[in-house]
Formats: sequence, C-alpha cells, structure tokens
Amino acid sequence: MKLLKDLDFWSAFVIILVTIYLMVATYLRWVQLNFFVGPFRFTHWLVWIGTIYIAFVTPVYYVLKRRYPKRLKALVRIHVFSNLLAFVLVSVHFAQQIGRPPQFFPDLGTGLALYFIMFILVATGFLHRFHLLKSVNPHLNRFMHISITMSFYIIIGIHILQGLNIL
Repeated sequence: MKLLKDLDFWSAFVIILVTIYLMVATYLRWVQLNFFVGPFRFTHWLVWIGTIYIAFVTPVYYVLKRRYPKRLKALVRIHVFSNLLAFVLVSVHFAQQIGRPPQFFPDLGTGLALYFIMFILVATGFLHRFHLLKSVNPHLNRFMHISITMSFYIIIGIHILQGLNIL
C-alpha cells in the first residue's frame, strides 16, 4: 500500500505510459518525426541525445553515489528520472525505425539488441527502485542491472562502428 502513495512511483509509471503512447504514435505515423534537422533525421538526434546522456552520466552517477553517500536519495531520483527521459528519446527513435515501410526497413541487428538491453535496464531498475516483486532477490537484480549496463557499453560501441561503416 505504501507504493500507491509514492509520488516517484507514479511519476515513473506515467513516464513509461507516455513512452508507450509516443512509440505507438510514432510507429503508426500519428506523429510525423521523419524530417531533417541539419544533415540528420530528427529521431537520430533524439537517440543520440538519449544514448550519450546515458553513456556519460551513468558512470558519473556511480562515482557521485560513492563520494556523497548522504545525497544518495537525491542522486537515485535524478538517475531514475533522467534515464527514463533518455529512454523516451531512444524509444521514439526505435519506433520510428521499425515503423518504416517494408522497402525501407532497416537492418535491426545491434539496434534491436540495444533496445532490448535498454528495456531490460529500465525493467530491472524499476524493480529495484520500487521493490515491486518481493520474490526477486534485490542483490541478484542489482547485479543483473549493472552487468547489463556493461553490455550496453559494448553493444553501443559496435553499433556506432557499424553506423560509421567501420564494421
């Protein structure tokens, strides 16, 4: 019952619902985001902002929570909500990519793997932060969250190299 009164839980839940809505709206082309901003499509700018944010701020969070343990509660809130917002940006890009017509459908490869990893990161982070399933061992869930974060870094490197036609 404590969870039902938790403003952070409801805020995070609303961000996830908004993410789902934006993905559906982008996939079905209710919202047209297939335009250029400079030399790149708008959704590419979104995914780059979201991914760069996560890639650079996550290690900063790791250092700050050890350096300032008294500020852990605020740091966790910043980590959760800012990464959820970055996930929104990545999700919109992913929905736009998979919603392309068959003749222009992308090679999903590492992009699909990255989205799957980000989805698992959001799910394990949500489970860990809000203690949703009492049957889930919090230490195992935390280990999985950190391990999958490392997978994110490896696959994003490969994805970038493929995007630059190096691999």
